[in-house]
Amino acid sequence: MSNYNMPIEATLEVIGGKWKCIILCHLESGKKRPGELQRLMPKITQKMLTQQLRELEEDGIVNRIVYREVPPRVEYELNDKGRSLSGVLDVMCSWGKGHIESMEK
Repeated sequence: MSNYNMPIEATLEVIGGKWKCIILCHLESGKKRPGELQRLMPKITQKMLTQQLRELEEDGIVNRIVYREVPPRVEYELNDKGRSLSGVLDVMCSWGKGHIESMEK
């Protein structure tokens, strides 16, 4: 039995919030280390970035890759399920661009 009244609720449960979509957009271009993601999103705290990445990993959207090196190295990448969100993210970016342009007029 579904806990959702509408399918969009399931989508928002996975990608909702301020940072998850931004993280996913950055990962669309390839693997990223947490420090690189933090530089790309200077307003996110390390704690929030770690929490959001863990949630995306738990929801099966990103893969966490641990390299057995000294010092240890970790990267995140979109998996197939994460890449399936590409169309959703593209539409959201297009809408945002149009919204920004309309506000500047």
